[in-house]
Amino acid sequence: MSEIKNVKIKNVSLTMADHACLTFYLLLEGDGWGISYGGYCIGHGYLHSKSFTALNGGGLVAMMRIMDTVGVERWEDLKDKYIRVVDEGWGSPIKKIGNIIEDKWFDIDEFFKNYREENDNEEQKKD
Repeated sequence: MSEIKNVKIKNVSLTMADHACLTFYLLLEGDGWGISYGGYCIGHGYLHSKSFTALNGGGLVAMMRIMDTVGVERWEDLKDKYIRVVDEGWGSPIKKIGNIIEDKWFDIDEFFKNYREENDNEEQKKD
C-alpha cells in the first residue's frame, strides 16, 4: 500500500565514479530511514578518459524536471529542501517525488518510459 511521506533532501550528487557512468542522485531522509533517488546513467566517461559521451536518453531533462518539481534553479540548491515521496513499502524504490506545498509531481520511471517512446516515434517519422 502506497503512502505519501515528507522527506528531506540531505545531499545531491553528480558523479562519474561508478562504472564510468555519469549519474545523478538525491539522498533522501525520512523519519528514521533514508534512500537514494536517481542513479540513471546520463553519460559515459571517467577520470583521464580520452573520450566523454553524453547519452540522449533524457537524463538532463529528468534533472531539470526534478529541479522544477522541487522549485529550484540550481542542482546544488536541492540540498536541504523538503519534498514529498510516494513510498510503496519496505524494499521498494522511490519513483515519484513531489513539491512539498504544490500539487506538482515527478515520476522518474514514467518519465524515462515516455521519453524513450516519444524519441522512438520521432526516429520512425524520420525514416
